[in-house]
Amino acid sequence: MRVVIDLDKCCGTGQCVMAAPEVFDQNDEDGTVVVLQEFPGRDQHAAVRTAARNCPTEAITVLDS
Repeated sequence: MRVVIDLDKCCGTGQCVMAAPEVFDQNDEDGTVVVLQEFPGRDQHAAVRTAARNCPTEAITVLDS
């Protein structure tokens, strides 16, 4: 799994951080998403998919390998 973010879409709601705090964080300046793990471990896959589903602007794309 690979996590890809479209920062132009991100509005900084933090839903991703709440769903997968080991994978996502927020930029201190503008609140936009920061990816901590571009290739998260299997133990994080479900949380990352939840984060992508919950993103109100669809800024998170999950690529399966």
